[in-house]
Amino acid sequence: MKLLKDIIYGVNMLELKGSTNIAIEYLAYDSRKVGKFTLFVAVKGTQVDGHDYIDAAISSGAVCILCQQMPKKIHEEITYVLVDDAAKALGLIASNFYNSPSDKLKLVGVTGTNGKTTSVTLLYNLFRLMGYKVGLISTVVNKVHNELVPSTHTTPSSLELNELLDRMVQKGCQFAFMEVSSHAVDQQRIAGVNFEGAVFTNITRDHLDYHQTFDNYIAAKKSFFDQLGSNSFALFNVDQKHGETMVLNTSAKVFSYGMNSVCDYKVKILENRFDGMTLDLDNTEVHTKLIGDFNAYNLLAAYAVGRLLSQEKIDVLTTLSGLSAPEGRFQHVASESKITSIIDYAHTPDALQNVLKTIQKIRVGNEMVITIVGCGGDRDKGKRSMMAEIACELSDQVIFTSDNPRSENPEDIIRDMEKGVRSEDLKKTLSIVNRKEAIKTACSMAHSGDILLIAGKGHEKYQEIKGEIIPFDDLEVVIETLKIMNK
Repeated sequence: MKLLKDIIYGVNMLELKGSTNIAIEYLAYDSRKVGKFTLFVAVKGTQVDGHDYIDAAISSGAVCILCQQMPKKIHEEITYVLVDDAAKALGLIASNFYNSPSDKLKLVGVTGTNGKTTSVTLLYNLFRLMGYKVGLISTVVNKVHNELVPSTHTTPSSLELNELLDRMVQKGCQFAFMEVSSHAVDQQRIAGVNFEGAVFTNITRDHLDYHQTFDNYIAAKKSFFDQLGSNSFALFNVDQKHGETMVLNTSAKVFSYGMNSVCDYKVKILENRFDGMTLDLDNTEVHTKLIGDFNAYNLLAAYAVGRLLSQEKIDVLTTLSGLSAPEGRFQHVASESKITSIIDYAHTPDALQNVLKTIQKIRVGNEMVITIVGCGGDRDKGKRSMMAEIACELSDQVIFTSDNPRSENPEDIIRDMEKGVRSEDLKKTLSIVNRKEAIKTACSMAHSGDILLIAGKGHEKYQEIKGEIIPFDDLEVVIETLKIMNK
């Protein structure tokens, strides 16, 4: 239990009504999670305004309300704190409440359109295998050393984030690696968090349903680097068009990595096969289980972070060479009939192009490439035709299907995709709304040596249709289908 005055320092208060010498036992921004002695923070979200639930929070035991707008009804026994930015204040208060956990370990954030999950997972496994206790915050899973914690967002809310970091500190974690999404930066979910370093992988079209314009999307990513302190490092991909933009004006020490430009950390692909790559990484030959140009960049970023965190070169390279990609990131399996299936999370035009170009580089003969791809509902509609065009350009056969249609009609989503198909490519496309049937159809079309790419969902074990979460696993479906076909 803490006193209110001890957890609101650093917050820009516009008005205070009531005492700051009150006991605070819990923090909450969701009125359903309020109990006795709770400080309730009324945050204006994209869907819900916490100010509408102030009375409900008080009824459940809140003793203090922090808000951007004073409620009309004031309870004399309640303390009210008026601030200019409740979301930012929540981050600062959460950090104070949990005794600034990000100051007690070395936290590195990775941001970018693609590569975040792979990079942080590589870093988590790298440092864990080098003997450290490590934390992970990712799209796929959160980990407090070896303990798994369910993941619901790419980046948790500032309250959950600080609680998670505190658990890592209590478990003795020395390092933590986390994905930092543009939504998280824009919504102040990382306010009050101290980063030892930040990594920029790339930026291409994504999340325009939220940011509206590409410039806004870039600005959200850049503000992460703008917030870094002078004792931090900023590592950026110099081969990416907007890489140098990210580190303009940052106070952090700047380092670069790349494949095609002059930079601090460099990689060259010597050989690329389905069973892995051989790289020249920082002037040393390294064999790795990962595949593709994009993973060469991810490995290089992990290596550079390892070195920037004072790890020995040989230790980092030796450990990296034994690591595998995260679940659903160019995850491939071969059937008895020698059909190769690749499961990948690619859900943006750039990611889909990268995966298909990698397949084109690795294929050795006349193997047919069959791509199953869909687009998510209630998201950026502009990328649908682009993804269809890319799939047709780089595949021999394309099946358009459902991804997570959410509240949209999946047939409407597929029609949006079909607009990107050129007349000469119509003969190579099929549209099958049911994702399971689409995968089964692709399997029936494939012959020995052919390659199936099942794109869009990767590690996800569900489909979201009309508000219902339905169990679904791309990998499970393709393995079972090919197994039945082989009998």
